[in-house]
Amino acid sequence: MHDLPANWSALCAVVFLLGMRHGFDADHLAAIDGLTRLASRRQRGFARYCGALFSLGHGVVVLAIAATVGFLSTRWAPPVWLDAVGAWVSIGFLFVIGIVNLRTVLVTAPGNLVALVAIKGPLLMRVLPARNPLGVAAVGALFAFSFDTISQAALFAVTAAQFGGVPHALTLGLLFVLGMLASDGLNGWWISRLIARADQIAALASRIMSVAVSGVSLLVAALGVGKLLSPTVEGWSDGKELAFGAGVVLVIAISYVAARALARPSLASRQTV
Repeated sequence: MHDLPANWSALCAVVFLLGMRHGFDADHLAAIDGLTRLASRRQRGFARYCGALFSLGHGVVVLAIAATVGFLSTRWAPPVWLDAVGAWVSIGFLFVIGIVNLRTVLVTAPGNLVALVAIKGPLLMRVLPARNPLGVAAVGALFAFSFDTISQAALFAVTAAQFGGVPHALTLGLLFVLGMLASDGLNGWWISRLIARADQIAALASRIMSVAVSGVSLLVAALGVGKLLSPTVEGWSDGKELAFGAGVVLVIAISYVAARALARPSLASRQTV
């Protein structure tokens, strides 16, 4: 788990940034991609808001966990094994997501939009078809029932207990949700714009973004394995969690900028033909 600062102001800032990083998790990006495409095909007006709706549903569960743990924090602490189990579950998902998305890039024909692939998304959307905003939020809520989300929410709540219990736990939970809402909302809006364009830039941008998500997933998973198995790697990475999170955001942003730059020559050559 993350080493959180003891100062309240610094703690609030760190939790908000961790929420932003959580919103850029590969499974979040892939699920929002799928939900946005589904809503766009059905010509639903809420398609561009799927990221925000997903994040709000996810956030309701985070706040519920924070409130519950904050209430019980004087009598209960998260078990030691929760951190290790949560880490290995997350690593497994990241490896699978990275490999599956890389394969999707390779089998998608040039010029077609590449759809990001989630692990939990298809299963949950069979149960909840997400035909309306409430359905999208419900999928987001079900995504929150994972070791990674539960362990982070529990950690914030236990840390907040030293400042005053449930109100402070809810404050940290809300800041985490707001950070996640910013990144998930931006991702949903961006995906809806790509789908609406359906041109060379959109196709190339989706391909580059899929490669970026796949690469980031595999690298983060490899780093997680290194931290768990090697004290040297754990010592080197200690205190760099926020830097790694910022790196994820930067890679995804660069993927879109690179797609636009690479697509311009293609569009120019087509226009002169």
